[in-house]
Amino acid sequence: MNFIKFLDENFEKYICMVLISAMTVLIAVQVFMRYVMNNSLSWSEELARYIFIWLIYLGISYGAMIMRHIKIEAALYLYPKKLRPYIVILGDTLFCCFALYISYASYTNVVRINAMHQLSPGLGLPMSYVYAAPMVGFALTAFRQVQTICFRFKNLKQDEKEEPQW
Repeated sequence: MNFIKFLDENFEKYICMVLISAMTVLIAVQVFMRYVMNNSLSWSEELARYIFIWLIYLGISYGAMIMRHIKIEAALYLYPKKLRPYIVILGDTLFCCFALYISYASYTNVVRINAMHQLSPGLGLPMSYVYAAPMVGFALTAFRQVQTICFRFKNLKQDEKEEPQW
């Protein structure tokens, strides 16, 4: 059970740390090869680009997990204080629906790309791996949004005196 809790709390964070580290090392090697060795790697920029794509989509999920996505706080304060928690839950629900839609649309795209057997030019990597990033990232985001919505419903009964951290 502790391992599952560890994964729940740290999965995206550690994957993103590994990806950003790999991308940094890869770009540093490419710069070294190009400017010191006067030779360039044909595949490093492409791999760094694909790692960056995966990093972005997993980062969206991480942002959902820590409940730090961009929202317009000023608009929230236009509503009465008692209605604000429900508005936040509505926004989270809409974002969850958006994440599910993008995940489904990405899945259909991955299936189509996979059927064409398209390969990346430098690495020869199946492009369906690259196109799977939005599918995986937004599926994780939808899961994290469901967790957020459950958390917000549990905290609805918070004392009226305290300003909730929405």
